[in-house]
Amino acid sequence: MFFSKTPVVALIKLSGIISPEGRIGSKNNLNLNDLSDSLTKAFSFKNVKAVALLINSPGGSPVQSSLISNRIRELSLEKDMPVYCFIEDVAASGGYWLSCAADKIYAIESSIVGSIGVISAGFGAVEAIKKIGIERRVYTEGKNKGMLDPFLPERQEDIDQIKSIQKDLHSQFIDWIKMRRGKRIKVSDEKVFNAGIWSGRKAKELGLVDDIGDYYTVMKKKFGKDVKFKDFSKKQSWFKQKFFSNSRGDDMVESVMKCIDEKIIWSKYGL
Repeated sequence: MFFSKTPVVALIKLSGIISPEGRIGSKNNLNLNDLSDSLTKAFSFKNVKAVALLINSPGGSPVQSSLISNRIRELSLEKDMPVYCFIEDVAASGGYWLSCAADKIYAIESSIVGSIGVISAGFGAVEAIKKIGIERRVYTEGKNKGMLDPFLPERQEDIDQIKSIQKDLHSQFIDWIKMRRGKRIKVSDEKVFNAGIWSGRKAKELGLVDDIGDYYTVMKKKFGKDVKFKDFSKKQSWFKQKFFSNSRGDDMVESVMKCIDEKIIWSKYGL
């Protein structure tokens, strides 16, 4: 129970892959649809003095990264509420985008921070289908509808189009960081906007984070030893847990494939 005079810090855990919708079998995926209610409640709770974002994400959708961050900023301004970010294991790519929604960013010395870039990955199976005697047939209206089909030879114009989109998204990412971090970044653009990753300690030297620390220690120091923490992180419902634990065979295959995909993303950072 929280008494009226007891300061409260609202906690929001932003942990997982950032994706447009929850993935089958995944407990922790981040998107605005799932987070909207939790964010609103956190900023509106009685006697809240600050909102602390606990971030552990290797990134994902740039659109969802932007939507979540924009909502945090809107609520912060509307409620005149300071926002603090505490990076745990990793805040890379979209995870760092989310971090910049805060007024101040903290990390652990061994946290992984950065990856300010854009990636698009796929595969090519042109030679494989030739060897097993398969002919690929594609019929389209609009010459770009078959763009980057993995079973057809690459076309330079397709590559150029994807690279153009990536350049635009990278520019948007950089503009957001510059708007949020400003002169706190202490080195050149070439040093920090090249998709490199750094430890929390090095990220502080570069100006990507403000200081080293965990939420419990920093918030106690800032708001007093009597401060209370209220967790507003979205919990997975009993129905969702039960439903996914009894998925059909085809859903289970999809679940396994997406689980592997997530493992690959996390493994880039040794996690």
